Amino acid sequence: MPGSPTPEERDKADAEQKAREEAEQAALPYKWTQTIKDVDVTIAIDAKYKGRDLDVKLSKKALKVAIKGQQPFVDGELPHPIHVDESTWTLETTPTGKEIAVHLDKVNQMEWWAHVVTSAPKIDTSKIQPENSKLNDLDGETRGMVEKMMYDQRQKEQGKPTSDEQKKLELLEKFKAQHPEMDFSNAKMG
Repeated sequence: MPGSPTPEERDKADAEQKAREEAEQAALPYKWTQTIKDVDVTIAIDAKYKGRDLDVKLSKKALKVAIKGQQPFVDGELPHPIHVDESTWTLETTPTGKEIAVHLDKVNQMEWWAHVVTSAPKIDTSKIQPENSKLNDLDGETRGMVEKMMYDQRQKEQGKPTSDEQKKLELLEKFKAQHPEMDFSNAKMG
């Protein structure tokens, strides 16, 4: 198809996007990681601070982490709800000072987050490669469901039909082939 990027151009664009994404994430005052089930945020702070010096608020749809009287490290609306009772924060001593560690337990444990709070730069969730060891830990049925969801998410992001939509289209095509006498010109899928 004319105008389509070559694989080399696609790789170059992906590399540029990844570098831009990494720079945006590195500029944040916190680091974060996620699994399909949870999000972990870490913030390095000076060793002089104690838990009582911190202002940490976890709610179903928002997160605030600050040292009292200072600009928050993170303060905003979460992209998706969390289980507040299963989410925690701790203050840990590290070789270079202390670290605030925030653990967020996702309500929907079948989706990737593009960012910790909606005001932060997004990452491209279609590029997330879950650790195979984690997928291998799942039983066959759950693993199949997770892989299907990941496939469907990638398809949706590319504007292509999901696996369920593909099945419907295949069934319709099969039905059309079995019934050539029927007129499907005005048929609407939806």
